[in-house]
Amino acid sequence: MRDLAFIGFLVALFACGFKRPFIFVLTYIYIDIVSPQRITYYLLNSVPVSMIAAGLAVLGWLVVDDKKDSRFAPRQALILLLLIYCGITTRSADFPIDAQGKWEWVWKNLAFAAFLPLTLRTRLRIESLLLFVVLSAASIIIVGGIKTLASGGGYGELNLMVSNNSGLYEGSIISAVSISLIPIILWLGKYGTVFRPDRWVWLFCGALTFACLLIPVGTSARTGLLCIGLLAVLMLREVKRKMLYVAALGLVGVAAIPFLPSAFSERMGTIKTYKADESASTRIAVWKWTIDYVKDHPFGGGFEAYRQNQIRYDTVSVEGEGANRTVQRNLTVDKSRAYHSSYFEMLGEQGYPGLALWLLINVIGLVRMEVLRRRYREGDFAWAGSLAGALQNAQLIYLLGGAFVGIAFQSFLFMLIGAQIGLDTYLSRRRAETAWRPMRGSPGEVTAPA
Repeated sequence: MRDLAFIGFLVALFACGFKRPFIFVLTYIYIDIVSPQRITYYLLNSVPVSMIAAGLAVLGWLVVDDKKDSRFAPRQALILLLLIYCGITTRSADFPIDAQGKWEWVWKNLAFAAFLPLTLRTRLRIESLLLFVVLSAASIIIVGGIKTLASGGGYGELNLMVSNNSGLYEGSIISAVSISLIPIILWLGKYGTVFRPDRWVWLFCGALTFACLLIPVGTSARTGLLCIGLLAVLMLREVKRKMLYVAALGLVGVAAIPFLPSAFSERMGTIKTYKADESASTRIAVWKWTIDYVKDHPFGGGFEAYRQNQIRYDTVSVEGEGANRTVQRNLTVDKSRAYHSSYFEMLGEQGYPGLALWLLINVIGLVRMEVLRRRYREGDFAWAGSLAGALQNAQLIYLLGGAFVGIAFQSFLFMLIGAQIGLDTYLSRRRAETAWRPMRGSPGEVTAPA
């Protein structure tokens, strides 16, 4: 029955796409996030639904869509440049077979990211994209939230519908993404037009926000806790009564401690004792290895270059107190350990040029969203200023999570970037349309406003 439900839903989406081709774009977003072909047992496993949706989305835009309002932004050119550069490093990768496996999904994410803003011509389309991103991710987050309430979860123990923990089904990744979604969820609850704000919409947004906050608890991902901390700080910009907000945060935090599962509390406690934690020590050792590696390989080693690392590190633990305190050092030798950081992932695989391109794409987005956030604080486009702030906050939270998880090429980031570019070009077009208006008493004459 579950398989039939997924198949029926996809068939309905594809059918709607032939009526409104932009729905093919939304169908691809749903497939990319939820991966229904991995959840079902038959039929969808053997059909390349993602490729079909992407092909129909591009074809629909080429044949049907009105392109007079489409704009190709500089960041789209940078994404294409990054795509080309990654293709070159893949051809000369240290591990060509393994690199090819990652390239097969990376190029699709980058290519679709460059294409996506061309379709985002209206406010409705931008909102629909974000709505599909939120609801698609919610199908994973709600399941995780319910299971966390039922069992408490645990590191590596929270089952999110599939046994394969790649993509958003991996604990640390879904923790970072779920917290990143909260600013967008709150924006949809306040300014949404597809589902007009009312008590039921706010009830769902509140429940979904709570489920997002539960994901780091259920996965016991330290990355998620750091993301929650950053979200709390960023929200200070939005609230009017800041002292009351800070006091309420402290009260909620203290009240929540007794209800947190012991597995989560113990896992978070290792943040202060990271030198004794093997996972944290491994990360630091791999980062040091990466820095040494790019000194001799400034253009990186291509995808999966980490497979050649061999690391040695000491875990340091302190037992006892005062004069009875003893320090224990244990030597650990390991190899082929992943980067556990988007920044070192880019540095090790794509070298200095690849890291610079990736950072430039992200920094431009943060700066542009800040410009739009300040420019459209009030008036008819207050919704746009608020959305720019939400997209900026979501990206900042994701980038913080990316410091501890290798998610540089995850499609969620490029969906955020696509929405940013779409919003930016849409507002630029609207501003250009209102920049020149006919003056009274001068029919047919167009004059620039003072």
